[in-house]
Amino acid sequence: MQHGKPGHQEHRKLEPQAKRIVALDAYRGFIMLLLVGSECFETVKVPDRPMYRAIAAQFGHRPWGGADLYDLIMPAFLFMVGVAMSYSVGRRIEQGEAKREIFKHFLRRAAILIVTSEVVISIETNHLHLQFHNILTQVALTSIACFFIMQLRPKYQFLVAVSLLALHSALYLIFPGRDGPFQPVTNFGAVLDRFIMGHNYRMAPAVNLNTMSEVANVLAGIWAGNLLRSSFTVRKKFQFMSIGMAVAFVLGLLISPVVPINKWLWTSSYSLYTIGWSIAGLLIFYFLDVVADCGRGMFFLIVIGMNSLVFYCVGEVMLEWVRHSMEVLTGWLSILGEAGSLLQASATFLAVWYLGYWLYRRNIFIRA
Repeated sequence: MQHGKPGHQEHRKLEPQAKRIVALDAYRGFIMLLLVGSECFETVKVPDRPMYRAIAAQFGHRPWGGADLYDLIMPAFLFMVGVAMSYSVGRRIEQGEAKREIFKHFLRRAAILIVTSEVVISIETNHLHLQFHNILTQVALTSIACFFIMQLRPKYQFLVAVSLLALHSALYLIFPGRDGPFQPVTNFGAVLDRFIMGHNYRMAPAVNLNTMSEVANVLAGIWAGNLLRSSFTVRKKFQFMSIGMAVAFVLGLLISPVVPINKWLWTSSYSLYTIGWSIAGLLIFYFLDVVADCGRGMFFLIVIGMNSLVFYCVGEVMLEWVRHSMEVLTGWLSILGEAGSLLQASATFLAVWYLGYWLYRRNIFIRA
C-alpha cells in the first residue's frame, strides 16, 4: 500500500491490483457477532437494575422511532454489501469480464438470496411465509439497483441517492395519513403495502417502500469501497471517510425534526444517521488493520465475516436447537445462577462459532 504522496492523476484512479482488506471481513464479522450474539445471549438472566436494563435495551429494536445499537446492524450490513460490491465489480472488470456477465452474476446471486430468505423465514415461522422486507431480500434488491447506479458517473450516483431520499420523505409528508406521516399502521408505506399485498407484515412493522431509501446505505458503502481501493494515501482515506461520517451524522440529525429517525420506515434521517455510524465502524476496523496492524488479533471476527451467510442462517434456523443442546450438556451450570446462564449462552455462541471455524479451516466459504 502506498504511503507517499500520490501524483495528481493518481487521485482519480483505482489501484489495478487492490487486494482484499482484512478489516472488511473483521467488520462484517463484528456485525454478525452483534446479530447472532444478541440472540444467543437473549435468555441470560441479569439483575433487575437500571444499568443492566439499559444495556439489555441496546440489543433489541426500538418499538417505534429512534435507534439503539441493534437498530444499527442491518444498515451496517447493507453498507458492507456496498463495500464488497466495489471490490467484486472492480476485480471482475480488471480481469476483463464483460459487464453483461457481471450483471448475470448479480442476478443469480439475488435469486439465491431471495429463495434462501423465504426458506429461512418459512422454517422460522413453521409455515410458508413470503416476506420481501428482510435482510437477505433487501441485499438482493438493493444490489441489483446499485449495480445499475454504479454505471453512472460519481456525481450522478450522488444525485440518484439524494433524489431517492428526498422522494422517500416527500411521499410520507405529502400523504401523511390520518395520524400523521410517520405513525404506525396509517403511514404511507403501510397503506401502500395493504393496497398491493392486502396486508402488512406481522413479524415487524417494516414496509416494502424502505427499499428506496436503503439503496443510499448500499451506495455509501460502494463509495467507501472505491475510496479504499483508490491510490490515495492512508491519511487521505481517513480524512475523506471522517468527513463523510460527519456530513452523514449532521444531515441526519438536521432533518430529524421534520423526518424523524425511524428504523421501521427507514426514513431519510435514519438512512443518513446510520451511514454515519457505518462509516465510523469501518474507520475503526481499517485503523486496527492498516495502522495498528492488528489483523491477527481480529481472527475471531474474520472467521465469522468470511461465512456471514452461514452464521445468519444458523442464527435464524438452528439457534434454538443449539441453545437447547448446550443447556442439556451444561445443565450443571445452573447451580451458579446468573453466572451459569451467562456461561451457557457463551457455550451456545462458541458452538456456532466453531462451525464457522471448521468451515474456515477447510477453505469452505459459502457465498451467494
